Amino acid sequence: MREYLLTLCITAAVTYLLTGPVRKFAIVAGAMPEIRARDVHREPTPRLGGIAMFFGLCAGLLVADHLPNLNDVFERSNEPRALLSGAALIWLIGVLDDKFEIDALIKLGGQMIAAGVMVLQGLTILWIPVPGYGMVLLDQGQGTLLTVALVVITINAVNFVDGLDGLAAGMVCIAATAFFLYAYRLWYGYGIEAAAPATLFAAILIGMCLGFLPHNIHPARIFMGDSGSMLIGLVLAAGAISATGQIDGDALSLNFGGTRDATHAMLPVFIPLLMPLTIIAIPFADLVLAIVRRTWNGKSPFAADRGHLHHRLLEIGHSHSRAVLIMYFWSALIGFGTVAYSVHSASMWILFVIVALSAVGLVLLMLPRFTPHIPRWAESFVPPRYRRRKAAAGGGGGGPPRGGGGGGGGAAGAGAPARGGPRCAGGRAPAP
Repeated sequence: MREYLLTLCITAAVTYLLTGPVRKFAIVAGAMPEIRARDVHREPTPRLGGIAMFFGLCAGLLVADHLPNLNDVFERSNEPRALLSGAALIWLIGVLDDKFEIDALIKLGGQMIAAGVMVLQGLTILWIPVPGYGMVLLDQGQGTLLTVALVVITINAVNFVDGLDGLAAGMVCIAATAFFLYAYRLWYGYGIEAAAPATLFAAILIGMCLGFLPHNIHPARIFMGDSGSMLIGLVLAAGAISATGQIDGDALSLNFGGTRDATHAMLPVFIPLLMPLTIIAIPFADLVLAIVRRTWNGKSPFAADRGHLHHRLLEIGHSHSRAVLIMYFWSALIGFGTVAYSVHSASMWILFVIVALSAVGLVLLMLPRFTPHIPRWAESFVPPRYRRRKAAAGGGGGGPPRGGGGGGGGAAGAGAPARGGPRCAGGRAPAP
């Protein structure tokens, strides 16, 4: 675990430190597109944040290659090299798109080529578990098609959800954390070495997102652009392919007592990871709804619009930060809930907790202007919008505001708020 944490921290540090210079480079290079009708931000913001994320990925792989235990992943498997090759290609396509706005079909072709490069180097789905039957071996053509489809779906799902400050990086970070726990359990919990590359990929992906988030939270100083969203989508897909499609069913049988029992025992995570419906359930749902919506309206599936889930949250009254937090909540609930269920699938209390948290999430969706407050002793640890407002002193019958001076006619005047209070006395606190 210490080597994984070291790799994660190095990746995060490199990404964080490079994002500032990359922002200046993006401004000089003119990678600051004009505000579009579907955009939420109000000022031109530089893109190309994926440059820092890519070098963070390279730093993480380089560090892992020189660590005693993680070095075995590079010696026994070609998957890290396959990931780096595919990531370099998809990153280059993303950089060109951030600067020159290349056609959507060209990007789609580049995504398929990047997936094909990884397949040629051994990162492919070899078998899939089928309920009631066991592990089904795939031939080369079937494995290639399924791998390419998974990579393309995951990349575009992440790309579609990248519409608010910090949304894509945060959701992928949550998904990667849940995925890391799953893969680490297979590797060190059951001694399945085939899960080692997936564990490493997840740790590096967490570092990439954590290093970029401080620069990308609202209000964002830089966007990751397609060079970043397609990159983290590919890394997430590579981990899913490695963990789901290359783990030997016989190795699972040794731990669960048989191939069918192994399939049933790991089914809560295996099938959703195979077709990304768990760790990126929200982006995947957004992708499907966008394709259906655009096709129904007679538009191209690649035509951008303002109908994504995060746009809907803003339309019903949620603020920017609240919409992002709600998407975080649902991603964490689905990702960690699935991992917890895969560990204790026989425990009903996990289902009850998931249902209860889902109810809480629905309540938050229905109350867009609700502003929670916390105890006064904890106010110093949260943003000002969650603190209780102090009553502003009026100018009609009371004395001057607390701590105010006597000169200058009362400093604030009648009805003016105390320092740090809301804009109008007695008014509703602004939503986050």
